[in-house]
Amino acid sequence: MQTGTIISLALYFILMIAIGLYAWRKSTGNSEEYMLGGRQLSPAVAALSAGASDMSGWLLLGLPGALYAAGLIEAWIGIGLFAGALANWIIVAPRLREQTESCGNALTIPEFLANRFPDKAIALRVISAIIIVLFFSVYTAAGLVGGGKLFVSSFASLFDIAGIGDYMLGIYITGGVVVAYTMFGGFLAVSLTDFVQGCIMVVALVLMPAVILYDDGGWATANATLTSIDPDYLSLTKGLTFLGFLSAVTWGLGYFGQPHIIVRFMALRSVKDVPTARNIGMTWMGVALIGAIGVGILGRAYIEQNVIPLSDPETIFILLANLLFHPLITGFLLAALLAAIMSTISSQLLVASSSLTEDFYRLFLRKKASEKEMVTAGRLCVLAVAIVAAIIAADPDSQVLGLVANAWAGFGAAFGPLILLSLTWKNDQARAQ
Repeated sequence: MQTGTIISLALYFILMIAIGLYAWRKSTGNSEEYMLGGRQLSPAVAALSAGASDMSGWLLLGLPGALYAAGLIEAWIGIGLFAGALANWIIVAPRLREQTESCGNALTIPEFLANRFPDKAIALRVISAIIIVLFFSVYTAAGLVGGGKLFVSSFASLFDIAGIGDYMLGIYITGGVVVAYTMFGGFLAVSLTDFVQGCIMVVALVLMPAVILYDDGGWATANATLTSIDPDYLSLTKGLTFLGFLSAVTWGLGYFGQPHIIVRFMALRSVKDVPTARNIGMTWMGVALIGAIGVGILGRAYIEQNVIPLSDPETIFILLANLLFHPLITGFLLAALLAAIMSTISSQLLVASSSLTEDFYRLFLRKKASEKEMVTAGRLCVLAVAIVAAIIAADPDSQVLGLVANAWAGFGAAFGPLILLSLTWKNDQARAQ
């Protein structure tokens, strides 16, 4: 690992901390500011924050790795996700923004569900909060696994602190920086860092496929190499079963139940901002997904042509960043990977913390807690969830896409139908509360 790369990563970490400190001074005075940024997010920040917190490390690790190993047929995951995200913006976003405010100014998804269906309020809040904390611990662990893999693949035992090893060091550094700006800056820090991270991610995902094509003789050469590996490698349909198709595209249905994504809708300045935010967010997502597909497919062609060993397909982005670019650019690309990882971790930590404080601490322990006490409790819960996630992520053989799939399916099944029904069911009982 060369000095230029380390400098780029250090500057990235400093920027994230600086944003956290700015948010700490600007928007952490009460629970609504700490957990929802005072419902004052601009369309651009809300859109890229939702996208960046959604995509996570799987966009630069899991998805390219799946395409690298199996071919273009894995692109159906991305297609399904794009369709699901668009439906989420159209169906959920405007309704959730309006109803969470009209139903008792709910700050969390469990609180909204309780206000919407008051006859089952306690049960809904408790069960929902348990699901959120449980699955976000696993989901956050997936992000930390990505950070660990980054250090293993890139730093090549450059650091050996007290015998910790590169993998655990990556987990500690990634988690430590995220916890710092999330604990102190709250939702505004998470959203602003997501915006910056989203910009970095999309630039990296446009840059890398373009450089691979230029360096490796263009599309004709890549196509010839890939079809020599497998004539069906670039087919979207060859060998695709109905069950396989359904399994891939139905990833998109999970969007309706992802608390760390839909909470961005709650934080928009107004319902009128939803169409603008949707257009920005979907454009960003389309470019990012195409770039990730390009990294996996073109990366396979590059590896085959140059006979480069690769034991873990999920590290293709990291390997190419180290092989093809100047150390300063490599640092930027690795910062993009960290951005994907950290943007999701921070969102998940904050949502899990919000549920612990609002749906357990305030509900059962301190009903009359002051706003300052609630913010402090929220910060401590961020730290607690991060520690649990780090323990889960300690196994270096963990697969990012596998962990994400488990958490994504859990949230989609638990909250998706409930959220859709609660937003569209014509019942004014809760609004009268």
